[in-house]
Amino acid sequence: MDDIEKIYVSIEYEELRLDQFLAEYFNEYSRSHFQKLIKEKNVLVNGVEEKASYKVSVDDEITVKNIKPKEIDIVPEDIPLDILYEDSDVLIVNKPKGMVVHPAPGHQSGTLVNAIMFHCKDDLSGINGEIRPGIVHRIDRDTTGSLIICKNDYSHNFIAEQIKEHSANRIYRGIVVGNLTEDGLVDAPIGRDEKERKKMAINKVNGKEAVTHYRVLKNYDGYTYVEFKLETGRTHQIRVHMASIGHPLLGDEVYGKKSSKFKLEGQTLHAMKIGFIHPTTKEYMEFDAPLPEYFSHLLDIL
Repeated sequence: MDDIEKIYVSIEYEELRLDQFLAEYFNEYSRSHFQKLIKEKNVLVNGVEEKASYKVSVDDEITVKNIKPKEIDIVPEDIPLDILYEDSDVLIVNKPKGMVVHPAPGHQSGTLVNAIMFHCKDDLSGINGEIRPGIVHRIDRDTTGSLIICKNDYSHNFIAEQIKEHSANRIYRGIVVGNLTEDGLVDAPIGRDEKERKKMAINKVNGKEAVTHYRVLKNYDGYTYVEFKLETGRTHQIRVHMASIGHPLLGDEVYGKKSSKFKLEGQTLHAMKIGFIHPTTKEYMEFDAPLPEYFSHLLDIL
């Protein structure tokens, strides 16, 4: 059965293009996603098909069919996992650089989900749907480090609540461009970039609360080794926050410089530590993911 959404245009969206309006209204989906839906005749304006360039007006009735992307058939794959801890409730893995967490267009295999489906068989939570079994939180493709995988729905809810209430302990290490002279914090809301929907940005109008604490570990010539503690877990939070204060992560081609004198694959960011209350024992557990070799080598060079 088709999923159908019916919405009405309010005054703050007047005169936006149809595809732009939909991407802003349903901000979990991209503008290109809606352009595709419009082309496939899944979007009607006042009962009539319109082009993506149509300028919406106040009180226009917009009907959208099949808004959710079709689920991808995920094949379990025998991909080696760096396991930090495992029991009947949770699996803690150290994700390598370049591995996508869950399948998406262009990345349907070789993901962490493909690997954990092979390793855990049917023992994965189903709360985040077929495409994200066991996934309670994520890190970017080029960020390395510790991730919690949940093996049942009770564990998933229990740990998700800790992440939501900011009681889970998440410590990252990174190298930023420029020299930070003292510890500090960035308290600035993050939301979709108004111009580039695939990027995040400081967004004081539509953004969600985001707080990052940072501690200077060591200064080098033009770079700083930093430890980050997250209060919140917004998409690209550390990357956006550090770029916003003029110290983007080294290697971050999205929020920092496009090129670097070092041969890097994306941002130098590592999820070093994860701590949480175990869903069954109710005891606090904490796990450290060792720095990846490329990161340690880079520190030696600096």
